[in-house]
Order: sequence, then C-alpha cells, then structure tokens
Amino acid sequence: MKSRQICWTVAMLLGLSACEEQGRPVPEGFGTTGARARGRTLFLEHCAICHGVGANGHGQRRQSLSGPPADFTDPSWPGRTPPERAFEIVRGGVPGTSMPAWKIFDEAQTWDLVSYLHAVASHGAEVAP
Repeated sequence: MKSRQICWTVAMLLGLSACEEQGRPVPEGFGTTGARARGRTLFLEHCAICHGVGANGHGQRRQSLSGPPADFTDPSWPGRTPPERAFEIVRGGVPGTSMPAWKIFDEAQTWDLVSYLHAVASHGAEVAP
C-alpha cells in the first residue's frame, strides 16, 4: 500500500500516468455524443457537489475541501490532463487531496465521464447530450 501511494505521489508530481494504469488506451467511441451525455449524467449525480454544476470548480462543498476542485471549463485543462490521465485520476483519486477514488464506476462509465469532462473545456458545461 505504501509503495502504491508513493507511486501515485511521484506520478502526480511529475505529471506522469499512475503506475498501475500506464498505457491504458483511449477506447473507440471516446467523445461521442452518447458518451458525453452519459458522462454528464454521472458528473451531475456524483461530481457536481464539489466541482459545481457548471463544472467550474465552484461546488457546494468547495470550501470544506483540502484544495480547490478542478475547473473543467479552463480551456487549458484538457492539454494538461490527457484522457488517459483523467481516467486514472477518476479511478484512483489524488492522494493527499480531497479527490477520492471513484471505484463505483466501471471502466465504460469512467471513460464516459472523462469524455464529458474533456468536452466541457471546449464547449462549456452544458454540452448537449
């Protein structure tokens, strides 16, 4: 467990993929209208409380978190966080922060959520389903 935490910490600091998730390919169908719509539903149900309904990092719980939640409306966010890395963050959380691991999502749901998050920066939080 300790080595996994160290691996995650180093990976996050260096901007690398998490150790056990390296090389996970982006699936076919990533970014489709259907994937974004399913991802938006997941986001509003599970993520908006911290990241805000507008996906701008201004959720109801923002003040009680250890650091500010990601602002997915920032146009530079997708460039700093490629889909593979976003997948890893959703699945594994970010140690030392309030971002939990979302193990309740299966792989397809996680990719749908990442599809939505990447579309938000380009098209806004109200990405049409």
